[in-house]
Amino acid sequence: MTDRHTYTDDEVAAKIADLGLTAWHLDGGWLRRKFTTDGWPQTLMAVNAVGFLCEAAYHHADLAVTWGKLWVKLKTHDAGGITDKDFELAVKIEEAVLWRPTGVLAPGNPKKFVAGNT
Repeated sequence: MTDRHTYTDDEVAAKIADLGLTAWHLDGGWLRRKFTTDGWPQTLMAVNAVGFLCEAAYHHADLAVTWGKLWVKLKTHDAGGITDKDFELAVKIEEAVLWRPTGVLAPGNPKKFVAGNT
């Protein structure tokens, strides 16, 4: 991923649709997503998951955290906009934070835990 192409607003919207990132949106030059959780412990776990992925990607999100909510903002600062790097990280964040067991090995957490599109 050496391509430093920054996406236009229209390209961002198309890429969001192509990747199925329907809860993500462009706002103020950032790719943004809000996650709603069951409470503080679940929010902190989501923050830690996002933090791990960001560090692994060496691409760091801006986060806002409060009881029951986590806001994630992505932008490639040194490219001056949203790049493939941001989309790749958004996909991984979505997979990790919203992942649930299929029930084959374990039934999963019975609480809402982290909500999808709220």
